Amino acid sequence: MAKKSAGLLMFRRRSSTVELLLVHPGGPFWAKKDVGSWSIPKGEYEEPEDPLETAKREFGEETGFQSREPFLALGTLKQPSGKLITAWAFEGDCDPRMLMSNRFELEWPRKSGKMKSFPEIDRAEWFDTAEARRRIIPGQSQFIDKFEAVVLRESSSIARPI
Repeated sequence: MAKKSAGLLMFRRRSSTVELLLVHPGGPFWAKKDVGSWSIPKGEYEEPEDPLETAKREFGEETGFQSREPFLALGTLKQPSGKLITAWAFEGDCDPRMLMSNRFELEWPRKSGKMKSFPEIDRAEWFDTAEARRRIIPGQSQFIDKFEAVVLRESSSIARPI
């Protein structure tokens, strides 16, 4: 059975531009990678856990930021690995410098016997949709297309931040 993951894509409006919040994975493997390595905040779940509840929980754990309704469904994408990612978008705002991510332990350097702690997410940043497409992991880029289709179609019903 394929692994399943669920995530949230926060967006904000700046004048005539829409920006997307993407996160960069922490740890030594991702340390020197940039283009094609950013992601939406997400996490794995197993049935019968609700994917939207997972997405909201993981967003909070990985960023320290709050999510809020309405959540706009972006569908499910199958990754090259076979993993299924389901995502929703929501409108909000945050200061990426205030990121507070959970951490994980990893033996580093490999075979050293030394365990080190790394943030699951080492940074977050706002990107316009063109730059977000360049930065995001290729298997997640269709979420940006789906986001644009949903926002253009439903823009009049999306709540504005207060």
